[in-house]
Amino acid sequence: MKKSLFFIVLAMLLFVQCKQKEIKKEEVGKPISWIQQATIDQVIDSLTGLYGAANNARMGKGVGQAAVLWRESDGSAEDFKTFCIENYIDDPLKLDTLFLKLSRNSEILSGYMLKMMLELKEPLDLDVGEIQPIDELFGGYDPASHVTEDFFNNRIAFITVLNFPFYSLKEKSDIGPSWSRKQWAYARMGDQYTSRVPSALLQQATQTLTKADSYISEYNIFMGFLVDQGMKTYFPSDLRLVTHWGLRDELKSHYGEVGGLEKQLMIYQVMKRIIDQSVPEDVINSDACQWDPYQNKVYKEGKEVSFKSEPDTRYAVLLANFKALKDIDPYYPSYPTYIDRAFDVNMEISEPEVEKLFTDFISSPVIRQVGGLIKKRIGRDLQPFDIWYTGFKSRGTVNEQQLDEIVKKKYPTKDAFENDLPNILIKLGFTPEKSKEITSMIRVDASRGIGHAWEAAMRTDKARLRTRIGKDGMNFKGYNIAVHEFGHNVEQTITLQDVDYYMLSGVPNTAFTEALAFIFQKNDLELLGIRDTDPDKEYLMTLDNCWAAYEIMGVSLVDMNVWKWMYANPGATPAQLKDAVISIAKDIWNRYYSDIFGVKDEPILAIYSHMIDSPLYLPAYPVGHLIDLQIEQYLKGKKLADEVLRMYTEGSIIPQLWMKNAVGAEISGEATLKAAEEALQKIK
Repeated sequence: MKKSLFFIVLAMLLFVQCKQKEIKKEEVGKPISWIQQATIDQVIDSLTGLYGAANNARMGKGVGQAAVLWRESDGSAEDFKTFCIENYIDDPLKLDTLFLKLSRNSEILSGYMLKMMLELKEPLDLDVGEIQPIDELFGGYDPASHVTEDFFNNRIAFITVLNFPFYSLKEKSDIGPSWSRKQWAYARMGDQYTSRVPSALLQQATQTLTKADSYISEYNIFMGFLVDQGMKTYFPSDLRLVTHWGLRDELKSHYGEVGGLEKQLMIYQVMKRIIDQSVPEDVINSDACQWDPYQNKVYKEGKEVSFKSEPDTRYAVLLANFKALKDIDPYYPSYPTYIDRAFDVNMEISEPEVEKLFTDFISSPVIRQVGGLIKKRIGRDLQPFDIWYTGFKSRGTVNEQQLDEIVKKKYPTKDAFENDLPNILIKLGFTPEKSKEITSMIRVDASRGIGHAWEAAMRTDKARLRTRIGKDGMNFKGYNIAVHEFGHNVEQTITLQDVDYYMLSGVPNTAFTEALAFIFQKNDLELLGIRDTDPDKEYLMTLDNCWAAYEIMGVSLVDMNVWKWMYANPGATPAQLKDAVISIAKDIWNRYYSDIFGVKDEPILAIYSHMIDSPLYLPAYPVGHLIDLQIEQYLKGKKLADEVLRMYTEGSIIPQLWMKNAVGAEISGEATLKAAEEALQKIK
């Protein structure tokens, strides 16, 4: 569901852009360095005299970028000249030796730092008892926060920058297609040290994001203690659901069920209370009271009692994330906002390009036709929560209780699920040998939250699959999420273990890991031995993908516009931010959703927890849906396992090139809309 916040934060580091023998102020902003252009020219002239002009472009980039990062505390201008002349490597064999040593040590450092961080966070992430204040302190500690600063001080970072310069996204897009794998690996080495953020600020950001993660993970609603105006309950007394994922998935499970609409309406009312922060504090993660979310009344022993609502904590957490990441902005001259870094650096697709991709898609007439079909299928006017309509899935007509019984019997413990991972891969077409190889590098943990996947950062470590396991075993919702997370882990393992260069390990951005997770998740019933003989299955899956992309694109647009608002209003209070979020959510709804649903001013697009605990992670999901369908279309008539291994060993080259190499076309919404249009003609 999400990859580690540790790597999300580190991936946002600036990639400073410098042209050969020239640093333009408009390109890099106000330089932190005090090295003058004349000094840079002198160094380049000296190196050209020593080695000739054959590699002048790389030489100019390396010297210029090192100069931007050099500070007075690093030495004088003469020290800078001496450093560059002594440490620049022109010989290809010596350069390759340096690259291999840097790669090896990068893997050691990244791997053990992440492993330490994960183990320190286990009391927060895993279901191992009540969280204590000391757990929060250790969980918020980032052992890697000083590494970049240390490596500039001991000049390892400068040696890397000088010999492996950074290439901008435009440069990678223009000349990257002609690069060899080694050249791509060299370019990714150049992405390692592109800014000098003080360790105190990195540590502050990690602590803030850790607190946000804990806030969401601990925000549970005890569903059996919800009542309507007649004091009637609708849910089992032991059902505890985390916001928003648990609430959303419970709502999804009641399509086609007698009395299901009443349960869905109650869940949606709870969601609206969470959004506007009118939830009574006494009912958050507590079964001490009964709560009527319609009238917002609290009862103890059948008697109404007074209460205090949560004091805009949700928005205080979001605001804290913004401030912690904004504090880092001055150290990113080419990408001066977190928004820039989230898209141009981390996603490697620009924010305007992503926004256009989304708005074009959700404005399509095809989406309106899908909405009309859903209305016919459910036999009533659409409700706002029907953005999560699940009737296109086979499970929309399968009894949830029966699925729970099947899953709990099959997976009574986390170990039972972990032991079955090789069989799951075999069912998906992987050979027994490859299945064993991949799953030997994955471990399963009982999660405190709804579940997530953590990658490993060194080839001797294991990826981690976290999923919620009840006392009586895993239920179907937990299983469905676990299969999704397993897709992440398979990607994480392939792209770490099988990619030819460590510097190319991983995927272009998180949308690509989400795509494989979605593909795995779609096979959840078949993996249980429940065969879907519906001849319309493929068309239904296409419509489901299309509707899911429509839903999450709106959520992502809210997230993106909220961050724009926070930058425009940096002094806002939590209450002001709350009003802004609700207003933005309603505006996006009115522009792209109200015509289908027949109701205006709905805030539902603001419920997503990732908006609170994973800054600007949400846009990866809809891009993942589009990639998912393009890959699915390409996989027709081919072996899934073989193609997954081929595609994902491309590693972390830029997104559009990855897609061209994988399926022959760039990322687009047109393939999904075209497939949905064809499906609409088949499904009446």
